[in-house]
Amino acid sequence: MKRSAFTLIELLIVIVIMGVIYTLAISNFSKLTDKSDRLRLDTLKEYLASLKYDKEARLLCLDDCSECGVYIDGNETQKIEGLLDKSVRLYRYEDLYGFIEKEPEFYFNSRGIEESVCFSYKMDSKKIGDQTLIEYKGKYYDMSTYFETTPVYNSIQEAQDVREKLRSEVLQ
Repeated sequence: MKRSAFTLIELLIVIVIMGVIYTLAISNFSKLTDKSDRLRLDTLKEYLASLKYDKEARLLCLDDCSECGVYIDGNETQKIEGLLDKSVRLYRYEDLYGFIEKEPEFYFNSRGIEESVCFSYKMDSKKIGDQTLIEYKGKYYDMSTYFETTPVYNSIQEAQDVREKLRSEVLQ
């Protein structure tokens, strides 16, 4: 009789240990799958590239940028708050002039009404994103790289110097 009671206690201990391990594994798994927690401007390309889509993945922020939406093939799939504010600026690179601020984009909602775009960044079906420089809170995020992480610069001049150096290397 003593042996079976001890076996029952062992069994209960094993069940408790398995329950604790299961709980820890599930909570850690949910943290890994919620990629929006890691979404920052320097991880934006990797975040959008990790999503499943056929035509386009886009981060679109309207009005004052306080709320953004992740759009997969034109359908909003997620809302993200607090990523940006209206101080964000976008630049495109021109060979003759350097970085030039981009004009605001147009966006028409599902009812066909034009809305004010504060920020937009998209990737196409080949996982190639907009070739742009993003200025936000004194940092400059160069979204033009393909196989590297997003370089972050402290000034627009630093970003331009790197771009011009790369251009001269390519032309040689």
